[in-house]
Amino acid sequence: MLLTQIVPRLPPMIDGVGDYALGLARGLRDGFQVETRFVVTDAAWDGGDRVEGFGVSRLGGRSVEELLGALPRGETASALVHYGGYAYAKRGCPAWLVRALGHWREEAGGRRLLTFFHELYAAGPPWTSSFWLSRRQRSLAARLARASDESLTSLGLYASRLRWMGARGAESLPVFSSVGEPATTAPLASRRRRLVVFGTRGRRAEVYRRSAGELNRVCRRLKIEEVWDIGREADSPAARLLDVPVIYCGETTAREVSEILLDSVAGVIDYPADMLGKSTIFAAYCAHRVLPLVANRGQGGEADNLRAGTHYRLVEDSERLGLDAAQRLADAAFDWYQTHTLSVHAGRLANRLRRSGLPAEENLAYA
Repeated sequence: MLLTQIVPRLPPMIDGVGDYALGLARGLRDGFQVETRFVVTDAAWDGGDRVEGFGVSRLGGRSVEELLGALPRGETASALVHYGGYAYAKRGCPAWLVRALGHWREEAGGRRLLTFFHELYAAGPPWTSSFWLSRRQRSLAARLARASDESLTSLGLYASRLRWMGARGAESLPVFSSVGEPATTAPLASRRRRLVVFGTRGRRAEVYRRSAGELNRVCRRLKIEEVWDIGREADSPAARLLDVPVIYCGETTAREVSEILLDSVAGVIDYPADMLGKSTIFAAYCAHRVLPLVANRGQGGEADNLRAGTHYRLVEDSERLGLDAAQRLADAAFDWYQTHTLSVHAGRLANRLRRSGLPAEENLAYA
């Protein structure tokens, strides 16, 4: 079986959606004999015509004609688009993409279009552009959802909205770790007393800017001796407010990140608590059985079967936080992660691909 995946970018460019799509392609190939061919829509992407053995086509421009020319023409072809409006258009309104995919799907009744909605639409106060563009973004997402044979997303909230939009088969599945899933993990007590700050430069800067004081209390509670900052190097002035040394690792390979996490006690991320299911950084912490710490102003949400104080700790809530409590939280986060590992994602998608190709009456057996 051959699947065409449409993405904005792929490695070596830093892009969370591209990392997810490439990981999914590996899982489909290794576990389910589904081969992937990529279509990259960003003309500025500087990769080659193959990435890790997967064929890649790059669009010269973002237009209906360019995309249709890159998509397979077979009567029973399958395509998966990784959707987020701003990944395909500056203002988050990729009408060209939605029109092209709708046209491609309607050309042949046997074709199958699947969409993973990484984002739906933006919202904001009236003085921001997202407020004025939200309706247009919502309309485009709804059109794509209705044109798709199957829809997947990373958040239960998004799945509910997709069903309201008329999507078929809308299901939520929190994302998997983009830096691997170790087969074994050591107890926290046997690891270095190290805390990790991992993610984009902006997210990491927010951790220090908003939560330096709380992190100092966490470090004292857990006897943390050093903080390792992983990602594109940026010496944040706020990081100097920490009482322990901050070691800047810069950009590292996925394997190196995995090795660092396996020998760390905790990892912190600045992210809305009710959207943790869509964070590959949070997923990496869970997969490596470190204590996930969330720098999030406001209360911890209870979304996607995640609960503050059970699966992660808010950084401002460091009372009674010792190594035993950290281990319980890390274990619970690890167990939660097992329901949506890479193999689960790949298996769910492979099943949907095969299900989509069956006559309607046979689909009932897979429901």
